[in-house]
Amino acid sequence: MPIFTHRVELDQPVASVFQWHTRPGAFQRLTPPWEDVRIREAEGGLAEGSRVVLGLRKGPAELRWEVEHTAFEENSLFVDEQVSGPFARWRHEHRFHDLGGGRSAVEDTVDWAPPMGSIGRAFSQGFIEESLRRLFEFRARRLTNDLELHRRYPGQPLRVAVTGSTGLVGTALVHFLRSGGHRVLRISRSAGEGEDWVQWSPTEGILDGDALEGLDAVVHLAGEPIVGVRWTQAKKQAILESRVKGTELLSRTLAELRDPPSTLISASGIDFYGDRGEERLSEDSGAGSGFLSEVCQAWEKATYAARSVGIRTVHLRTGIVLSPRGGVLGTVLLPFQVGVGGRLGSGRQYMSWIDLDDHVGLILHTLRTPELRGPVNAVAPNPVPNASFTNVLGRVLKRPTILPAPAIAIRALLGEMGTTLLLEGQRGVPQRALSSGYSFLFPDLEDSFRHQLGRTHEVDSDD
Repeated sequence: MPIFTHRVELDQPVASVFQWHTRPGAFQRLTPPWEDVRIREAEGGLAEGSRVVLGLRKGPAELRWEVEHTAFEENSLFVDEQVSGPFARWRHEHRFHDLGGGRSAVEDTVDWAPPMGSIGRAFSQGFIEESLRRLFEFRARRLTNDLELHRRYPGQPLRVAVTGSTGLVGTALVHFLRSGGHRVLRISRSAGEGEDWVQWSPTEGILDGDALEGLDAVVHLAGEPIVGVRWTQAKKQAILESRVKGTELLSRTLAELRDPPSTLISASGIDFYGDRGEERLSEDSGAGSGFLSEVCQAWEKATYAARSVGIRTVHLRTGIVLSPRGGVLGTVLLPFQVGVGGRLGSGRQYMSWIDLDDHVGLILHTLRTPELRGPVNAVAPNPVPNASFTNVLGRVLKRPTILPAPAIAIRALLGEMGTTLLLEGQRGVPQRALSSGYSFLFPDLEDSFRHQLGRTHEVDSDD
């Protein structure tokens, strides 16, 4: 009868910690990014008798896991038990303790049994125990960080609309804001169920402005993906037009509202600066050259209508966002895991990166910091050359990184896309984020990798 326990102490009042767990987005924030777990059905929140159906994707198959909340005591406890799913038994008790002095503790106890009886115990018990340890170590740090970020930026809950809300950053941002008590509208080409969706079509010039009246802010993240296929002329046109037309439509719509938001945060890219070698690039550095630089320049200019009516506009010049759910890390993870990862080209090109948790934290900082406007480099303080990025990822995964990808092969295989994205780089620094008071959760690349990949325990083992 295996029982797993984990405890984390927090510099937060118990009522605040418990309330955070009851909000939409909390479960998703506590789900590790290396697992593909989705809520398929949910009703009743954490109330006793409510049920949740989860989909757990393992390879091409998705497992159905149904749990029921069997106990609930406000500020003290809630319990979920498996109705059907992958375990022979699963009972998860979440207890909340008031430690006094504004401090609290969360104690998780999981009473579980593997499937297939003695065979399951023999072959899977150790793996499941290790998976639970990784899960709860991640949950503890994510919970600690999220609660601290929300405490840093007090005030009335914000009403925020988000475009690109189904992408890597947008999805994380929506769950992060909602778990912090903010109201979020998702602007999407294909609206989902409920009242929190607004449908738009940038190519057709369609956006329901009435739904955006009275908001505090809009975070604009939408745009055609820049990776995946070679850059044909049609692909390059789609990359440019998706950003410019969408931003122009959004900016015009906001400018014409009777009660417009006070803030527009619009995505841009660190590629604004072009390929600049080892030059340190702050927001005061000039624009560069090349296709993506030109896209970023046009992207930022497309916010003119909003800026012209006094809406505070911030351009987030974002670097490589680190998460195994997507982006660069999600793309290169499998080759590195099987030991065929290596530096790209010379390895000297700089990679300006940011942990996904810091990206959403920096967006909240920007929402709550009215003096910030114009460009803000959304990158960690310590950019690294590609060779260093490669070595650190290999060390975290405990895999060799001895198979470099020659520049000539990258150019031949991927053309302009490969040259721009893989062989060129920027050494961006977050001058305005730091000077305005943002404190990075993950300024160190290895710490970010270990958090996002659930490899924190290896540090303790090696020590």
